[in-house]
Amino acid sequence: MNYRLVSVPLASELSHEARLLAGARLRAARGVVSAAADGKTLRVWYRGTRLSDAAMRQIQRIREKTEERVSEPKMEDYRRDALISLGVFAAMKLLEKNAPGAYVGLRFLRSILVLGMARGLFKSGYGGLIRDRRPNADTLTATAVAASVLSGRPESSLSLLTLSNVAEMLTSYAAERARRQISGLLNLNQRFVWLVDGGVERKVPVESLKAGDMIAAHAGEMICIDGRVLEGSAAVNQSSITGESNPAMKQEKSRVYAGSVVEAGELTILVEKVGKDTSLAHIVHLVEEAQAQRAPVQNFADQMANLLVPVSLLGAVVVYGATRDWQRVLNLLFIDFSCGLKLSTATAISAAIAAAAKKGILVKGGNYIEALAEADTLVLDKTGTLTVGVPQISFIRTVEGVSEKETVLLAASAEMHSVHPLAVAIQKYVREKAWEVPQHKSSETIVARGMKASVPDFDGFKGGSVLVGSRKFMEESKVKKLDDITIEDKSPNRIYVARDKKLLGVIGINDPIRPKMKKTLNQMRRHGIDEIVMLTGDSKEVAAQVAQEMDIDSFYAEVLPEDKANYVQKLKERGCIMMVGDGINDAPALAFANVGVSLGGQQTDIAAESGAVTIRSEDPEGLMTALSIGRRTMSLIRQNFTATITVNSAAMLLGALGKINPLWAAIIHNTATLAVVLNSARILGSGKKKLLPHIGLF
Repeated sequence: MNYRLVSVPLASELSHEARLLAGARLRAARGVVSAAADGKTLRVWYRGTRLSDAAMRQIQRIREKTEERVSEPKMEDYRRDALISLGVFAAMKLLEKNAPGAYVGLRFLRSILVLGMARGLFKSGYGGLIRDRRPNADTLTATAVAASVLSGRPESSLSLLTLSNVAEMLTSYAAERARRQISGLLNLNQRFVWLVDGGVERKVPVESLKAGDMIAAHAGEMICIDGRVLEGSAAVNQSSITGESNPAMKQEKSRVYAGSVVEAGELTILVEKVGKDTSLAHIVHLVEEAQAQRAPVQNFADQMANLLVPVSLLGAVVVYGATRDWQRVLNLLFIDFSCGLKLSTATAISAAIAAAAKKGILVKGGNYIEALAEADTLVLDKTGTLTVGVPQISFIRTVEGVSEKETVLLAASAEMHSVHPLAVAIQKYVREKAWEVPQHKSSETIVARGMKASVPDFDGFKGGSVLVGSRKFMEESKVKKLDDITIEDKSPNRIYVARDKKLLGVIGINDPIRPKMKKTLNQMRRHGIDEIVMLTGDSKEVAAQVAQEMDIDSFYAEVLPEDKANYVQKLKERGCIMMVGDGINDAPALAFANVGVSLGGQQTDIAAESGAVTIRSEDPEGLMTALSIGRRTMSLIRQNFTATITVNSAAMLLGALGKINPLWAAIIHNTATLAVVLNSARILGSGKKKLLPHIGLF
């Protein structure tokens, strides 16, 4: 089939992450076959006679983003403007001191010079006022510059421009640091790998790898691909995926991920995914996208900031009308609330998402950070969430004269082809013991009861007609002396094994509670979770036992996956719900919750798509970490709101009373703005676990 190509010019080059994200979004549009950005050109290959509307919208968004990057002031621009304004300010002061006559005579030129230096402020301030029909922070600053010129002291606004540019430079640095925490992940700091070809290792560029290649990873080297271990064993730090600081042991058939580091040992790895297809690239894209999702508190901050700008302007008008004092007017115009409110809130949300990602927790948007902070009800799936999700044999009891091995092998032979979870537990136990299962002559499934099989003699053990199943099955089959075995274990899943209608033994099987889960639930209660509810498709007997063991407030048993969403909907009527599931069969419930959390890295790609928050580690302490990040973020945002409004209001009052001059008004305002932004950035330094500490990103 022939494809058409369209080349789209861009205003600026996209970053590596932005190129990958743009390509992925375009390929998702109908008719697009491939898309790639190279330099300042975006190339899109498509089927048909024209690009679809969805593809055109994506292209337009990408172009707008690059145009914004060109027009958006950079930290270097602020530094340059700050130095220029400071130099001009110093020159004016020297001229005033050494040649006062010339200084007065050059008043018009001084005013023109200041207005020219502030032309960008006038464009964005009054341009925004015309375009959006409401003033913004730059409108306020531009008005202050104009007022200083009208008052005959244009140099006073130079102090404002200098301080404003210095503060903007430092603020943009702090905010950019928060935004760039994740961007460095794809720069794996390793450009070459050892390709294994015919048993010989040779150094090749990472970009040359493709799926199906074999590579060797030695101690101290970073793994740059996703793959599966073919040979060797090693301790691997995979904190970039799971956030866990302890190395994971990898051996044959183990999965390894890009961004992990071999701390000890050597591995030969079959390459499965490279570049943008790796799990690490997937994480980066999710986080980059999440940082663009606005939280409700950001909208609130913007609305409040937009409302307070006219207050400052109105205050300046009132003060001028009452005092005719231009210095007091400048005091009020040099102070605004919007910078502190908007920048600190956006920085806090962005920093929170980055801080969570450092610990292996993917949050898909700022709105979920806010939901985590407000959560008061925790809803948990049982299998695979509260429990490990892999049934295991908890005890084996046999009658006198019968060994455990004989009992288990007879059961395994009967259950050889069964996929029932209890049968799988027996099969797993046999594999771990490296026992050989005897082949049965025939087998029959008795629905809701168990298995019936004919097993020949084997390895010195007697065969016969074997029954494996529930006590009721044994009773119906007239098996004798069922009470000869005393069982103290409370496990509700008991499999009876009989041969020729004589009881041989009982096998207990349970799904163990996930390690550290109870400790995590207790911690979450102490941090504001009022109610914990369990939803499970398991029997009431099993659910009751788990609920009692974990001190869960209430539970609903024998619930189908599609019905879990209904329970979540009902619970939402009385609280903010944090739903935790395995990310697959709990997807509807996760979607209906205020914040859905998928726990565990077994199915990373599926889990990452299912929940609003994805904890890629199997450690349940990640739940407490996510909750803490949400609560701490909102606490910092409230601190910033209070500090910004209090400090700026006090400065406006002092300015209106003439207790401070415009220079001090500008200092107070810009210092307060910088302080709250830096306060928000503190989220990045919380916690001891680091993402990729070995390359010094954080």
